[in-house]
Amino acid sequence: MTRLLLMEGNTAEKRAAAANLGVRSSSEIYCLALRGEFPDIALDVINAADPDWSIPEGRDFADYDGFVVTGSSLHAYDREFAVTNQIEVLKMAANAGLPIFGSCWGLQIAVIAAGGEVKYSPNGREVGIARKISPTEAGRSHPLLDGKGAAFDAPCIHYDEVSRLPANAKLLASNAHSIVQAAVVPLGSTEVWAVQYHPEFDLDQLVQLYTLYADDMIAQGFFADRAALDDYVASLRGLAENPDDAGLGWQLGMDEDITDPKRRRTEIVNWLNACVLKR
Repeated sequence: MTRLLLMEGNTAEKRAAAANLGVRSSSEIYCLALRGEFPDIALDVINAADPDWSIPEGRDFADYDGFVVTGSSLHAYDREFAVTNQIEVLKMAANAGLPIFGSCWGLQIAVIAAGGEVKYSPNGREVGIARKISPTEAGRSHPLLDGKGAAFDAPCIHYDEVSRLPANAKLLASNAHSIVQAAVVPLGSTEVWAVQYHPEFDLDQLVQLYTLYADDMIAQGFFADRAALDDYVASLRGLAENPDDAGLGWQLGMDEDITDPKRRRTEIVNWLNACVLKR
């Protein structure tokens, strides 16, 4: 049986705070997305941001067919244990030769681990939808983006971005907000296929994000006040319940890139097919 190891990006404190608001953890979101496409794959989760983290008893990295790094609210350039330990665990997986996929945080710590740089984005937060992501020449022929359009949208949320790729990395996609939206980062005995956005997110998760970061979204000017945010969330929830509602999709500026799970999860599926299931 194919077995993946997922590294949850957030600390126990952050996971508990999210749970109190009814918001799923990053690893729970990923498990739902993976099982939606590959229900027979076995999934284990480690919480490497926590001091008492461990791999499931009786297993080591050699028992897994792939390694997935989820999103996180941490900053890859900080030097606290929750960050540095996840970078070290990622290196362990890479040295074991496991194929690796990462979203957002996963891209950022892979870049740090390989000698690149991550900084706070001068464009501020990119949240909700990353617009008009365009594959580079290398990206147009790379299997990670096979099936993606000449420009596409994707769910996202990030303050930080890759400011410098490692010398041996390959840039696969960019948009107006962040030059590095997708990349391949050689690390250890493997490669990390990673994106700045979140192909694992669904519309319900976007609703949860606006719930979790409501005060920030208003303070940063995304919404005039709570009433405006609530109106938007109500429309988003309506589209989640009826993704074929073309009128609502038009009002929100969302098409099948966001509403069709298979299109939205393309990069995850491509990585699994190309790097994991063929092993």
